[in-house]
Amino acid sequence: MKLIALEEHILPADFVEQVLPAPLARDGLTAKLIDLEKHRLPAMDEAGIDMQVLSVTAPGSQQAPTETAAELSRGLNDRCAEAIAAHPDRFNAFATLPTQDPHGAILEAKRAITELGFCGVVINGTTHGKFLDAPEFDGLLSAIEELGVPIYLHPTYPPQRVTDAYFSGLPDSTGRALATAAWGWHAETGLHVLRLAAAGVFTRHPELQIVVGHMGENLPFSLMRANSVLSQADPGAPSVADVIRGHVHITISGYTTTPPLLCALAVFGADRIMFASDYPFGDPVVHSRFLAEAPISPADRGKIAYRNAQRLFGL
Repeated sequence: MKLIALEEHILPADFVEQVLPAPLARDGLTAKLIDLEKHRLPAMDEAGIDMQVLSVTAPGSQQAPTETAAELSRGLNDRCAEAIAAHPDRFNAFATLPTQDPHGAILEAKRAITELGFCGVVINGTTHGKFLDAPEFDGLLSAIEELGVPIYLHPTYPPQRVTDAYFSGLPDSTGRALATAAWGWHAETGLHVLRLAAAGVFTRHPELQIVVGHMGENLPFSLMRANSVLSQADPGAPSVADVIRGHVHITISGYTTTPPLLCALAVFGADRIMFASDYPFGDPVVHSRFLAEAPISPADRGKIAYRNAQRLFGL
C-alpha cells in the first residue's frame, strides 16, 4: 500500500538553538529531527512510507524576534529544499512562515511555493497569542489562497498566561504533558479551527483549505455540539459544522486506535482524512500497521493512505 505521510517533523542541525527552547534542544529526539540518512529514510522504509512532507518542528520561526523571523524562515526553508533536492522522490515540504511579520510571511510563502516547489505552508498555532482570525493575518490568508495550497495548522506551546492558568500547580513533567500532546495542543487547535469558521474567515476566503493533525484535534467528537450551541448564539450565521467540513481536512498523526478513526470517518468522511505518523514523535511503523489493519473498506484505506494527499497537495 502506497503511503504519503503529512506531519513529519524536521529541524536542520544549524538551527536547533534558534528554534527549540533549551531543554528541548537537548532532547534525545533531536538527532532524529536532524538526520535524513541514518534514521529517517530507514524508518520510512521499515514503515512502507513512500513520501514524507517535511515541516520544521514547532514553534518553527514563529517565536523568533520579529526583526529576524523572515531571515530564519528563509534559512529553514532552504534547508528543507536541500533535503528535497537530495531525495526528490521521497520528500516534499511545508513552508515555515514568519507570521509575526505578515508581509514577510507573504513574501516567503510565495517564494517557497513558486520557487522551491513546496506543496503547502505550516502555521504553528497562535502568534504572540493571536489566532489566524485576527485582522492582521487576512492579507496572508489571501496570499495563501491565491497560491492554491493548504495550510497545515499545527499546535505550538501555549502562551505563558494560559500555562499559568491551566497547567500550573502540577509536577513539571505532568504540567508540560497536559499543556502539549496529552491535551492542550489538541483543545487549542480545535478551538482555532472553530474560531476561523465562527469569525467568517472561510466566507472571506472561500478557496482556503486547512489541514489539522491528531485525528482532527478533538473536532470529530465535538463538532456537532459546537455547531448546536453556536447556531443558537448567532442564528443567522452559516452552519459552523458545514463550513468546517467544506474547508478542513484531518490526518491521523499520533492517534492509532480504532474508535477515534471511526468517529472521524463518520463526521468528516473518508475523502478528508489523510495519513501522517508525527515522526519522530510518533512511530511510523505503528501508524502504518494501524492503518493497514483498521476495520475500514479498502477504498477508504487507499484514500487515507495516499489518494487524498495526492489530490489536495498535487503530489
